[in-house]
Amino acid sequence: MFKLSVYSHFIRVTVKTSLYPATTSFCRLFSRVVCCSNMGKRSRQRQKTQNTGRDNRDNAGWGAGYDDIVKENKLFEHYYQELGLVPEGEFKEFMDAMREPLPATIRITGYKSHAKEILHCLKEKYFKDIQEVEIDGQKIEAPQPLKWYPDEQAWHTNMSRKIIRKSPLLEKFHQFLVSETESGNISRQEAVSMIPPLLLKIESHHKILDMCAAPGSKTAQLIEMLHSDIDVSFPEGFVIANDVDNKRCYLLVHQAKRLNSPCIMVVNHDASCIPTLKIDVDGKKDILFYDRILCDVPCSGDGTMRKNIDVWKKWTTSNSLHLHGLQLRIAVRGLEQLAVGGRMVYSTCSLNPIEDEAVIAALLEKSEGALELADCSGDLPGLKWMPGVSSWKLMTKEGTWFSDWSKVPLNRQTQIRPTMFPPTDPEKLANMHLERCMRILPHHQNTGGFFVAVLVKKAPMPWNKRYPKLRKDVSSSSAAQTEGSPAASIPAGSPCPPDSAVEDGAGVKVDEEAPKDLSLAQETTDKQDRVYGPPASKKMKLFGYKEDPFVFLTEDDPVFITIQSFYNLSPTFPKVNVLTRTHDGKKRHLYMVSKELRNVLLNNSERMKVINTGVKVWSRNSDGEEFGCAFRLAQEGIYSLQPYIRSRIITVSVADIKVLLTQENPYLSKLEEDAHAQAKKLVMGSIVLKYIPNPNNTEEPQCPIQLCGWRGKTSIRAFVPRNERFHYLRMLGVEVFRDKQGQAQKGGDGEKEGEVKEGVENDAGVVKDAVDLDLENDDKIGSIEPEKELMD
Repeated sequence: MFKLSVYSHFIRVTVKTSLYPATTSFCRLFSRVVCCSNMGKRSRQRQKTQNTGRDNRDNAGWGAGYDDIVKENKLFEHYYQELGLVPEGEFKEFMDAMREPLPATIRITGYKSHAKEILHCLKEKYFKDIQEVEIDGQKIEAPQPLKWYPDEQAWHTNMSRKIIRKSPLLEKFHQFLVSETESGNISRQEAVSMIPPLLLKIESHHKILDMCAAPGSKTAQLIEMLHSDIDVSFPEGFVIANDVDNKRCYLLVHQAKRLNSPCIMVVNHDASCIPTLKIDVDGKKDILFYDRILCDVPCSGDGTMRKNIDVWKKWTTSNSLHLHGLQLRIAVRGLEQLAVGGRMVYSTCSLNPIEDEAVIAALLEKSEGALELADCSGDLPGLKWMPGVSSWKLMTKEGTWFSDWSKVPLNRQTQIRPTMFPPTDPEKLANMHLERCMRILPHHQNTGGFFVAVLVKKAPMPWNKRYPKLRKDVSSSSAAQTEGSPAASIPAGSPCPPDSAVEDGAGVKVDEEAPKDLSLAQETTDKQDRVYGPPASKKMKLFGYKEDPFVFLTEDDPVFITIQSFYNLSPTFPKVNVLTRTHDGKKRHLYMVSKELRNVLLNNSERMKVINTGVKVWSRNSDGEEFGCAFRLAQEGIYSLQPYIRSRIITVSVADIKVLLTQENPYLSKLEEDAHAQAKKLVMGSIVLKYIPNPNNTEEPQCPIQLCGWRGKTSIRAFVPRNERFHYLRMLGVEVFRDKQGQAQKGGDGEKEGEVKEGVENDAGVVKDAVDLDLENDDKIGSIEPEKELMD
């Protein structure tokens, strides 16, 4: 209105003062300003309209916003027809499958003691309810187990993610999936993405490296397999999950945190030069070699066309040419850190031999017999796959084909490398057994496209056997360099490389413990004698967010005085494995890691960037000090911590759990007689609510349940995150879901025990937030929508 009135006044002024040049100039200038202002307003209105349109597409569910993308790529079809990877007569079926939406697949977490209960709930309730449903004229088939996944722990259906999200008839099923996914009991993961962890054959004592881990669905599988024995709270093994993208590391943390494992560490490094880590072995420093490595490398992703629709228009043969070198470097670095006798799985979601067999062939050729392709044909019965190929050719984006490196012109040899072609020696090629590689085609079992190969390390890599010539006075500290030490990989007789060539992957020297005053003398002597010495140490450069420190507590830390007496901790409780995230001030949260991860952390704090590790076991509660302990138990770590707690435990029944999870703040008298009597003997403060299954009553859950709670003056309550509440109630036969307004509802057995609310109110100021999911430095994760598909 103001602009309009000024503009009207300006018109009057120009009419009356047009004879005066100065005033006329001012009016012209003012006219431009007003016009620009109005143009800016119109531009903002257009931008708002465009943003609204984009939001509408974004909110329309999976597949929306891609209507303009035609699922055609003639270069793609021509390339794969010419390569002959698809069996004769099946290419049309192959292309038709690539154009169809990817079916939904879910996986039940195998290491959780509740896996069988979840499976029973799925089969008896949700799958039966949806098998007769018809949506848009399409009959929904009942979900089926993946034939090749053990123990019916993975299921697939012909329903797309869009249908599951948007159909009112499937609303309860969708909420079940979202809630159980957030609780860590179900993972929504593409079927072929589940294959690599299975082929690793993980045992609880294995040290595992996931080189390119984000977004983390495969990492979650690795953690589950590590915890396959539910009676072992702290397995001897661990998982180190790495990703080069700092922001994606926090998505990885979000995935891993759902599983509440003390044996996972998330780090942020370039996988092609991930640092060599050290550990203490019997009081001596030793290099950490991994028993199992998952090398799921970045790729062109043409096997994901069914879910990543934009690949159709972006795909070109140049993508594989650009990625081949990076894939090879990552795989080489992984093999350097693999223990002799260990297994490394190399996988891509690409069907292109340049990214698949070419990388494997290059690794086998360079290894000089140190590597062997494992025969996995009998490991996953029921899985359909095509054997790897031993001949392929290469095509540029202009359509030029090359079948041999010798035919590549000079101006192309920087982009096209010899390792992209099959070995020319027929005998060497036959001994590689490339047919042991596995290529999964989409039309065979209605999946995405995938490639996987398993490498077994039989001996150290050849370049790690060639030790440089060392000076005698430093041989004691350096001659022990073994495989994995970059300094040890330099062939004798070659000129001394610059520091960057001898560095560990993070810019940290492996032999960083050499005395600093030795460096200058060694440098001078080395120039004269032409021998090698350990390079001067260089500080690691950090990128991304600056992480809070990981500070381990000592056994005599004052914080343990009240904790020890209040919870009557067992003498075997490993206090030295407890850490916090601050040097100064009061400790807000206490976390636990396994002793093996503690070993890694203490010996590599300057060598690697750790994003997150440990599981929360206690949180500070200032109001608890008056009751004897300033720290309350955290639900995330209760299954790891409870075996060491010898007091503050109340054994509860199924009826007690229903009361605790459906009523906001029930009186002690609401509990059954046995639990009521136990609670009356305890003073106010944090407690463990423990359910022990009765094998003689199969109507009740047959898995143990442990909940954190608070014993108030006259009441008792459970401090359990919302989605975990829903999970436990479903196990007890109480169906919980939210209506369209987001209000939680309870159904199933029809009991009127109260409403399950999404939040938990303050209990006399004791705990301000019962949905206690975040680590203290995890606010950088941002708001992650619970319905977001976290898939590889």
